[in-house]
Amino acid sequence: MKPILPQSHFSRLMRAIVEFNLIEENDHILIGVSGGKDSIFLTYALAVMRERLKKNFTLGALTINPMFTDDFNVDRVTKFCESLSIPHFVHEVDIAGTIEKQDGKTPCFTCAYFRRGAINRFAKEHGYNKIAYAHHNDDAVETFLMSLFYSGQVKTFLPKTYLDKMDLTVIRPLIYFRESEVRDTVSIHGFKPIPSPCPLDGHTVRQDVKELIEKLGKDNPMLYEHLAAGMRESALGDLWPASKTRDEMKLIYDAYMYKQ
Repeated sequence: MKPILPQSHFSRLMRAIVEFNLIEENDHILIGVSGGKDSIFLTYALAVMRERLKKNFTLGALTINPMFTDDFNVDRVTKFCESLSIPHFVHEVDIAGTIEKQDGKTPCFTCAYFRRGAINRFAKEHGYNKIAYAHHNDDAVETFLMSLFYSGQVKTFLPKTYLDKMDLTVIRPLIYFRESEVRDTVSIHGFKPIPSPCPLDGHTVRQDVKELIEKLGKDNPMLYEHLAAGMRESALGDLWPASKTRDEMKLIYDAYMYKQ
């Protein structure tokens, strides 16, 4: 298969790569591939860039089997990667069993934590210096809102993150793509995404936030664009100062309550 991208998609991919310096000479990039539409598109897109960029870099793909089901089969993913001359690996991690032992803890957090850990270790053991994830712009906006709603912090994931403890760099080349664009592109190339084995698929906090954005956007057509713009450091306006410590508050309190 000779991978080809529409010019508009190529330009958007290049914007992310250039703006955040995502791909460098002699990189060995491991792609996290679930078999869903996003990771399949990322695999295809990076195969295009491997052919078109001046930078020399290699690609590999890794699928984590979380052992949620007994019939986990990614043969179609393997064949897809082979058609792009990308080696594909499958690694089992008993995330399902771990979640059962995490009494009362959020399963999504546990799954993500152990999945990332397994990918990081595999990358180090097999000579990769970068890991590419297929998070797109919708993922970033949803994470932005989830962080504000559920942790009281104004933040989201970054296009490029260096993991100093592992000496690995995480890159997200699809951050300028909307989810709908990814879905349409994958269908054009004829790959039928593999359904997620997650038992909570479609019933997560992220799904709730996704539906909230869609609902509010019906009355405010610019809602999504404003949320996306709000993720930039330059968007910060007037915010309250950080909370004072108990000792700091006591000093001020004493100054108010007691005459010297």
